[in-house]
Amino acid sequence: MRFAFIAEEAQLGVARLCRALDVSKAGFYAWKKRAPSAHDKRDELLRVQVREAHARGPKGRRKYGSPRVHRALKKQGIHVGRKRVIRLMQEQGLVGRPKRRFKHTTDSNHGQPVAQNLLARDFTAERPNQRWVGDTTELRTPEGKLYLAVILDLFSRFVVGWALSAMNDRHVTMKALDMALRRRCPEADLLHHSDQGSTYASEDYQDVLDARGMTCSMSRRGNCLDNAAMESWNSTLKMELGEDFASPAVAKAELFDFIEVFYNQTRLHSTLDYCSPAEFERNARHGALSAASHAETRPLAGPRNDERDPTQVSGTPTSSNVGSPT
Repeated sequence: MRFAFIAEEAQLGVARLCRALDVSKAGFYAWKKRAPSAHDKRDELLRVQVREAHARGPKGRRKYGSPRVHRALKKQGIHVGRKRVIRLMQEQGLVGRPKRRFKHTTDSNHGQPVAQNLLARDFTAERPNQRWVGDTTELRTPEGKLYLAVILDLFSRFVVGWALSAMNDRHVTMKALDMALRRRCPEADLLHHSDQGSTYASEDYQDVLDARGMTCSMSRRGNCLDNAAMESWNSTLKMELGEDFASPAVAKAELFDFIEVFYNQTRLHSTLDYCSPAEFERNARHGALSAASHAETRPLAGPRNDERDPTQVSGTPTSSNVGSPT
């Protein structure tokens, strides 16, 4: 490690660095001539693979931390320890996304009726289209603010609906809901959770939920943790894509790329055992189909012994196998 440091900082003077680190110049130059070891060659290849995994994301925004880099390599069949990944990332100055402070944008000062918090912070679902969560977040352009409404399926964290508008009104949330309904065609027992914002409490929005047989749930007033899964998605969006865009048209194009191409299809999600939402749903469907196929091909169980024809039961005396008395 000392020789590697000297090679890295050679512009400071090899002789000076050797004295400071208590090594000989001859030893340093002998180390430089030595052929790289198998471990060093492996590290060099891994550095490239780690950089490629870290750069995954919309337009290479380089936001993957060591857990996702490690799992991305594992999915490619590259077997490497997590500590080695951390070391190689640190050597190259590669870091994941930092945490963001929560920014409250909900308008709860309205006279519309609000629903009870039926979700009760249970951000799980046993199947798709069982529980959806929705929220609206604020983005910026030189021309003014934009508002992004998103609906997330808690089963797979798949973004099922989204819409972008310069106005934070019921129309943008209803467009996101309409996309979700057209895309998923859910059954009537779906739970829809949001905050108490006027856009979700509006009569028009509630009429759509009622017409589709969906149950409405809302966070308690001012309590962002009641919709933590959705707030986490907003944070991911702003850290990995950003919240400032050159224009509304650029924002729409980049949001499509982030949501539909990257997030839904390829981004590794820690809640899903580092699968993407689409991959997680495919795996779930495949597991259900495999179970159904196994049930269909399994041989039917025969009748119980007490239901069998007594003439076919071994050791049972019948008129056909008992001899006449002598």
